[in-house]
Amino acid sequence: MNPDMEQYLQASATVDSDDPAVIAYARKKTEGLSDMREQAVRLYYAVRDDIRYDPYAIDLSVKGLSASHTLEVGRGWCVAKAILLAACCRVMGIPARLGFADIKNHLSTARMRQHMKTDIFYWHGYTSIYLNNAWVKATPAFNIELCKKFRIRSLEFDGLSDSIYHPFDLEGNRHMEYLHYRGEFADVPIDQIIETFKQKYLPSPSQAKNPLAEGDFDREVEQETG
Repeated sequence: MNPDMEQYLQASATVDSDDPAVIAYARKKTEGLSDMREQAVRLYYAVRDDIRYDPYAIDLSVKGLSASHTLEVGRGWCVAKAILLAACCRVMGIPARLGFADIKNHLSTARMRQHMKTDIFYWHGYTSIYLNNAWVKATPAFNIELCKKFRIRSLEFDGLSDSIYHPFDLEGNRHMEYLHYRGEFADVPIDQIIETFKQKYLPSPSQAKNPLAEGDFDREVEQETG
């Protein structure tokens, strides 16, 4: 193994691939598989659909971002789910790192649009996985139930090509636009994310609460999709 790749296999405080629960989860989901690509694909679908997407579940502490915490609570935002997938891959000896991009998100609820005052999601997270001598992007954020409710194409992953957001939904409406890639990292650049969020999302002195700190995304989706 190239020494530069070792950092993408090691456990960290957030990508805690040495946590017993994460180890057990990864091994259970890949049981009977020996091929790394097949293992990565199986892990992708497990994290995508076992863990509910919740954009309000943003906790920028080390514990709040950790793979073990996301696995325990069963829900998370895009970054948390990407971290869990990376941790599971590392459990299986598959190099994985965390990628980030700013995106214009046309998939949000009325409440989110009202309180965020923007449709740009900064530091959207995905997982970059090293398979067959190449890095491929995997985006496990939106669970299949959410895709069906919003009538968007679910993201599939075969371990051979990038799995990133579709630009249009099933009705031909704008869905996602990638505005800026911020790079790929062995661990979460927490300080950088916090600084951006302070600038873009945190409330002004006239606001009592952080608009991203509270909300029930599942309920909002149910109300808007019927």
